[in-house]
Amino acid sequence: MHRPVTTAVVPRVRVALLLPDGVGIRNFLLGPFRQESGDRLSLVVFDRVPDAFRHLYDAGDETEWLPYEAYRDTAALYLLRNTVSYAHMFSIQTWGMRCVRAIPVGGRGARRVAAEASRVLGRLVAGVGAVRWLDRKFAAVAARLPETARYREVLQRTRPDVLLSSNQRPTGVLPAVLAAQSLGIPTATCIFSWDNLTSKGRIAAPFDHYFVWSELMKRELRTFYPEVPAERIHIVGSPQFDPHAHAPLLSKAEFFARIGADPARPLICFSAGDPSCTPEDADHLEILLQSIRDGRIHGRPQVALRPTPTVDGRRFARVRERYPEVLYAQPAWTPVTEGDWSHVLPQPQDPVLLANLAHHSDLNVSVASTMTLDFAIHHRPVVNIAFDVASPPPFPYRLWDYYYQFEHYRPVIELQAALFARSKDELTAHVNTYLANPGLHAENRKRLLDLQLSVPPGQSSRRVVDTLIEIAGAGTTAARASNVPAMAAAAAS
Repeated sequence: MHRPVTTAVVPRVRVALLLPDGVGIRNFLLGPFRQESGDRLSLVVFDRVPDAFRHLYDAGDETEWLPYEAYRDTAALYLLRNTVSYAHMFSIQTWGMRCVRAIPVGGRGARRVAAEASRVLGRLVAGVGAVRWLDRKFAAVAARLPETARYREVLQRTRPDVLLSSNQRPTGVLPAVLAAQSLGIPTATCIFSWDNLTSKGRIAAPFDHYFVWSELMKRELRTFYPEVPAERIHIVGSPQFDPHAHAPLLSKAEFFARIGADPARPLICFSAGDPSCTPEDADHLEILLQSIRDGRIHGRPQVALRPTPTVDGRRFARVRERYPEVLYAQPAWTPVTEGDWSHVLPQPQDPVLLANLAHHSDLNVSVASTMTLDFAIHHRPVVNIAFDVASPPPFPYRLWDYYYQFEHYRPVIELQAALFARSKDELTAHVNTYLANPGLHAENRKRLLDLQLSVPPGQSSRRVVDTLIEIAGAGTTAARASNVPAMAAAAAS
């Protein structure tokens, strides 16, 4: 007698996904993460997407959509949060952190006074032990927030197996993380960008697990956060680069027609940064365009300007008026709240547009940027602008002595993975060099990618899903109780 064969139904792991900004939405809702989740994960997504935009991200599956609720600072929290951040930067003393500390405090009135006080206090108490003590105090105050109680109620109802934040920096994720940990739910975060550990302040919450890009980033995390056990750091690559391997690539003729370019001429992509980080982008673009007009850059290349997605391109209006030949490759992002970079929503077509722009451009021109990696993935060279236009320069140091000494960008220089224009004449010469020989430094660019992304583009989302399942499987309260970070222990008390 034959017994019928039964197939066991494996329950899906339930993941609470915090998406505090548009980049997180792009990485997890518009890339292959949803497809990789498939029948392995069920999602509870906390985001800031208004109802009018929900259709852009709703795949018609069983995802539960809930509002992401950031807490409102009290005076005590604001002072503690900023003191922790400054104490962390004064303790570690990387070049990037020294530069960030030197930025003048903004704001007005009482907030400005509190910010200045936190900088002074941070310097006075700097030291690993002091930072951890402040962490615990900060968590103890935040654990009593009404937002923490509300997240606890929601998480009790939705019952996720693990909570993942797409970004370790936003302070607003803290109530959700503390609420999850008080319920025995393991928490994890993705390190947002390659400069975040070496040039930013303290991680915003006491996560149990950390998803990093590479062995290099794991070493950085262990160096700056020695309390985090090595087994809690997971090398998953970065989901933000996965669309480069999955996005459909148009033919050159199709893509050039879409952006209004001439397929018979070379294409240079000028990618701009945030105005606060690269305030002279418009001046640098004008220098590039004038060099082409004067014939000093050979081959009559055309330039496609891609502003940063999180702000509009109004600061380039003067250049576009003077140089109407510049092509305008506006990212497909929609601002929701004026002046709030984190509340700009990506459209589904933007990852495809960026992948095609990187693939079909002959080279990229930018100030030190993650775009160096985007273009290297498509085997395209990069000229980094490293000279100032204004005198005195907009930053306390010359551009070359500022961004190009940041720890995260030093490997680009040391591996010779790009050319660095330290004058107008060098910008012209370097663009000509790469237009004539685009394969120059190709092996160096590959070494840079191998260093920064231990998981190849296209495979990161799958690695994230696999790791979430592993964490959920090991995430019982009993298994975690012996090794909860000090800050989380304080929050649960």
